[in-house]
Amino acid sequence: MTRFSTDPVTLARALIGARLVVRGAEGVIVETEAYARDDPASHSVSGPNRRNAAMFGPPGTAYIYRSYGIHWCMNVVCQQGSGVLLRAIEPTGGLDLMAARRGVSDPRALCSGPGKLGQALGIGPEDSGRPFASPDFTITFPAIPPPLLTGPRIGITRATDWPWRFGLAGSRYLSRRFQTG
Repeated sequence: MTRFSTDPVTLARALIGARLVVRGAEGVIVETEAYARDDPASHSVSGPNRRNAAMFGPPGTAYIYRSYGIHWCMNVVCQQGSGVLLRAIEPTGGLDLMAARRGVSDPRALCSGPGKLGQALGIGPEDSGRPFASPDFTITFPAIPPPLLTGPRIGITRATDWPWRFGLAGSRYLSRRFQTG
């Protein structure tokens, strides 16, 4: 899990273009956000607790949490207390399965946001702490880093100006456009 043992900004950038596989559904990661241990917007800023325990686990494992009481969101743990939120993927396999879970058929609407992604992939609390190390739950990094977009994180109320959101340049599967210029 050496590739995962880094700071969250480096990992968030490296995950763009990576292939994510979760139990028969898969896609290319097109949008991420970094969260560090000392980040005021991070779930781990106050230290470990029952909810965020997986964030303090080994690098290369999943941290799953419920957002707004309804959406399961997936993060990739890196340094202790730090992780990368997977905001969007371009679905490439298991589209029928994802469409059934989401109740939509447009591929661009399947995984274009962290809650949508969690629902489409069938993520749940049982996945928290699970390593990305088996054929049905894995991340494969791209051989060549793709061109990136960078901008402030979205959907949070603290440290909103930190440019720790990354996206695949030219992707039509992002959760929200990046400001350019």
